[in-house]
Amino acid sequence: QVQLVESGGGLVRAGGSLRLSCAASGTIFSINDMAWYRQPPGKQRELVAGITSSGSTSYTDSVKGRFTISRDNAKNTVYLQMNSLKPEDTAVYYCKAGGLRVSVRSIGGDYWGQGTQVTVSS
Repeated sequence: QVQLVESGGGLVRAGGSLRLSCAASGTIFSINDMAWYRQPPGKQRELVAGITSSGSTSYTDSVKGRFTISRDNAKNTVYLQMNSLKPEDTAVYYCKAGGLRVSVRSIGGDYWGQGTQVTVSS
């Protein structure tokens, strides 16, 4: 079974930093894209940042210049470094592994972590 486990969330003051990690474990042959999403209270889940298997990155406009996504393919782990945090960054953050294959013959699928809470106080 494949599992994604996030860590690193917590409570921080505005202007502070947090680093989220998400490790995929289990039988994994390959992972295409990895991404971080967030869901603020009472709102829909939104894409925050994504990274391809070759390292190309993309960000939603509101986090550009403040957040950095990276991954360690050998560890099947994706990170999100969050700097200059704002109260509006408060949300549950989820990681997603896209196109994850458990064997060379399997069809890739999407897997999600359970989420980690990030709260930014003003």
